[in-house]
Amino acid sequence: MLDEKSCGAIVYLNRFSERLYLLLHYEAGYWDFVKGNVEVNETEKETVVRELREETGITDACFVNAFREKIAYYYRRHGKTVHKEVIFYLMKTNTETVTISFEHVGSIWLNYVQAIKKLTFKNAKLLLEQAHVFLNKK
Repeated sequence: MLDEKSCGAIVYLNRFSERLYLLLHYEAGYWDFVKGNVEVNETEKETVVRELREETGITDACFVNAFREKIAYYYRRHGKTVHKEVIFYLMKTNTETVTISFEHVGSIWLNYVQAIKKLTFKNAKLLLEQAHVFLNKK
């Protein structure tokens, strides 16, 4: 079995009195958050900043302290089982304009209720719920 580690971000912005979350539409057809593999000698947060810039063009996001959540799952690649661990951080931005990378076919800013419905995977929905509750307590 292979092990793989990625890092990602639940990115949000405040527009008027509404909090909006960024979702990306991946080529494979699913909706999820910004994420990507950790490169050699890169910290988790460096990975997140790089992936956010590469996948969305956003460069002004800042980390929300004390939010770090891990998900893990298995998938198949070239006939082998891969154990994937993804560490997610919460980031706030003021940039609404997104320039998607070749890896994606779309992006959208949605409020919490809309984003929960749009996300494809159960673990992503749970992450968004955790982030939303965390932000509401701040």
